[in-house]
Amino acid sequence: MASLIELQGITKDYGKFRALSDITLSIQPGVTGLLGPNGAGKSTLIRVLLGLAHVTCGTGHVLGIPLGNQLPRVRSLVGFMPEDDCYLHGISGVETLQLAARLSGLPSLEALRRGHEILDFCGSGQERYRPVETYSTGMRQKLRFAMAIVHDPQLLILDEPTTGLDPEEREAMLNRVRILWRDFGKSVLLCTHILPDVQAVCERVVILAHGAVRVSGSLEDLRRTAVPSLSVTVGGDIEPLVTELAQRGLAAERQDGRHLRVAGSAELAGQTLWEAAAATGCIIRGIEPARNSLEQIFLDAVGEVRRANT
Repeated sequence: MASLIELQGITKDYGKFRALSDITLSIQPGVTGLLGPNGAGKSTLIRVLLGLAHVTCGTGHVLGIPLGNQLPRVRSLVGFMPEDDCYLHGISGVETLQLAARLSGLPSLEALRRGHEILDFCGSGQERYRPVETYSTGMRQKLRFAMAIVHDPQLLILDEPTTGLDPEEREAMLNRVRILWRDFGKSVLLCTHILPDVQAVCERVVILAHGAVRVSGSLEDLRRTAVPSLSVTVGGDIEPLVTELAQRGLAAERQDGRHLRVAGSAELAGQTLWEAAAATGCIIRGIEPARNSLEQIFLDAVGEVRRANT
């Protein structure tokens, strides 16, 4: 599968400050989460991908277009939703979409039709006729999202698309991301600090820290534990089961008052687990393969950098 984004040795300096350091990265079609603490280099990387910042050294391409070349073509193929507001006061939401579509080359009438179509997709009602400066946070988020997709791009770069949204609007925004990839084949680079959003819609994840890539891979592979183990949900007192498992040669780590992590696969440990539960009278309410949490993956990646710098 051809890469959407391919970077080799990308370094970006602002004077004596190094914002990106030797970034080598391949991003495939699909939905990819871009994570990192404040100052990790996420915004600089987005600017490089959009052609808004020239690299100090390194090479790469976005949708087959070399970095720094054919900027108008890149803009026509990539949709960008910035974190900050980017609208003109005094015009309505649909007029804002019409303007964005016209700047992408659509004739006036087709741009207006396209604006209404995209606002329908984004769940905007009669507020589309109101001046944009009267919009709530959720309305402005939807408008920025609509502006990013109005020209039907191949790749979307979304910067903090769910910040400030209530739970219902947040889920609606994530569902639009799912639909764009699943039904329309639009790839998405989702830059966010909300880890549950990444778990909800992303297939792959990239974690930056101090301007360098610390983790890159499929979420499924990253969450797989190094040693096969089971996550067990227990009803009742958990201590007798832990003791019984230890006597039967199975290591059990308490996660909290109701959950255990038991070393071994379902084939190897399952029978012993059920026998231990029967012997102690404990009720097993659920068993599933244990997974590393994205939060722990993130903390480990960032923590390695912090420890290296101390």
